[in-house]
Amino acid sequence: MAAIRGYSAAQLRAAEAPHLAAGEPLMRMAAAALADEIRRLLDVQPSRVLLLIGSGNNGGDALYAGAELAAEGIEVWILPTGPRMHEEALAAATGAGARIAQKTDTLRLAREADVIVDGILGTGTSADPALRGEAREIVAAILPVLAEQIVVAVDIPSGIGPDDGSVPDPIVLPADVTVTFGGYKAGLLLPPAAALAGRVRLVDIGLEADLAGLEPLVTVAEPAD
Repeated sequence: MAAIRGYSAAQLRAAEAPHLAAGEPLMRMAAAALADEIRRLLDVQPSRVLLLIGSGNNGGDALYAGAELAAEGIEVWILPTGPRMHEEALAAATGAGARIAQKTDTLRLAREADVIVDGILGTGTSADPALRGEAREIVAAILPVLAEQIVVAVDIPSGIGPDDGSVPDPIVLPADVTVTFGGYKAGLLLPPAAALAGRVRLVDIGLEADLAGLEPLVTVAEPAD
């Protein structure tokens, strides 16, 4: 039976480092795959996508994906969850037609969205993964109005422990799909976080050789079809 190997955030960052140093466009590769997954999930026209954007690379991935979707005529809204966003990715998204929302728009946009993209936190929050401040307030407001919307997590659902699968605070958007990059994060395979990750899609960004010689944090059997 095939096995799924889950790696630590530090292992994956180390695997990415030489590729980033070489100038490989890992964020653009991740964003293209994320946009592709969102397209698959959209089955209504016109479609609306709400991006929840934090200050890290996950937010940048989501913004570049939003730029692709907005350029195709999909209605894309950007809801900042903190004081800053990835500047180049934000410029790409707004240049393609995505619009920036205010916190007061949260409930309306969440109710109207076909897909909500969780790009708030990433694997850089290993020590203290729980949502804080405005990000926590926004997610807490959205949770009661989730109904038919599809939630897509970028790399990991924000607020879970990427290494140990912990969920220190119940304010987490449960994902229908998690699009993760390079390698499985161990926390996506471990309870209780695994129950919040939904279907996990692993996107190849060229890290296989870098991870091949590493001992994973966790190995689980691949589920049968």
